[in-house]
Amino acid sequence: MGWNYLGIFFAVSLVVCLCGFKKYVYFMSIGYGFSVAAIGVVMAIMGLAGSLPVQLPHYILCALMVVYGFRLSGFLLIREIKNAAYRKTLAEATGDESKMPFFVKVAMWLTMGVLYTAQTSPVFFRLYNGGAVSVCMWIGIAISIFGIALETAADQQKSAQKAVNPNKVAMEGLYKIVRCPNYFGEILFWTGLTVSSLDTLQGGGQWATVIIAYILIVFIMFNGAQRLEKRQMKRYANDAEYKAYADKTPIIIPLLPIYHLNKQN
Repeated sequence: MGWNYLGIFFAVSLVVCLCGFKKYVYFMSIGYGFSVAAIGVVMAIMGLAGSLPVQLPHYILCALMVVYGFRLSGFLLIREIKNAAYRKTLAEATGDESKMPFFVKVAMWLTMGVLYTAQTSPVFFRLYNGGAVSVCMWIGIAISIFGIALETAADQQKSAQKAVNPNKVAMEGLYKIVRCPNYFGEILFWTGLTVSSLDTLQGGGQWATVIIAYILIVFIMFNGAQRLEKRQMKRYANDAEYKAYADKTPIIIPLLPIYHLNKQN
């Protein structure tokens, strides 16, 4: 199972997520992306040091984790620094930080450390089990690359549309196909990492860790889309264009006819 290695990744994640004690939402945003990136770096270093059997495609998987993590957390950090409207929305969504007990923050910190370690475990298990380069691995890499590209394009398109009209929901480009293309890209990225490991997993512990982590990230993305929809329903309650758009555009999975995750009035 490689508990000693998993313990190192857990510790790395905890160090990176210390930023959440400044603002608890960072446990799940800034700390999230940078944790994934840091774990990818540590895995690559272990490969270079000879602690894990690493070939070029394995380094590609590690590099994808680094690119994904820095892109996501970098985008979130820059948006918060530069966008006053986003800071206001974030403050409204998170409420009064001082009301959250310290032990709750500690619990969140530890939970996120476990989650991020489990999420990145497919790459580790492939390395730890000495998995040879395979078609399954390359398919996973391709899916993850597509997920990063989709998420990046979605964030750029939303930012561009909001710059033109900050009081309107993004509805153009990828948003014509699905209302949360960035969340869909996120799901694709983790799908790719999961697929890349499927031909090398050994034992119930590895399978359970990988599958449970994947289910959790999909759930988190759907929950995020649900919360976003709830805010949009409140803000654009009287906007006929938004209602028509939301009623005909899938919320998170293209072509899947799930249009709403909240009860409609």
